[in-house]
Amino acid sequence: MFWPMFAVAVGFLGLLVLGVLAVRVFVEAERLGRQVTDSARRIGRAAEELEQAAAAATRSAGSL
Repeated sequence: MFWPMFAVAVGFLGLLVLGVLAVRVFVEAERLGRQVTDSARRIGRAAEELEQAAAAATRSAGSL
């Protein structure tokens, strides 16, 4: 009777560990998603600034 109960307890603990790890992976994946979104916004903003600077440089070069 001891071994079946021991097997059930070990199985339960294994599922508990897997559940905790799944939650940690989910939290880290959300954090990574937020960082990717923030980086994409910053890259987009930098691209717009670069376009504006290129247009200004073109206007300046054209007026010479």
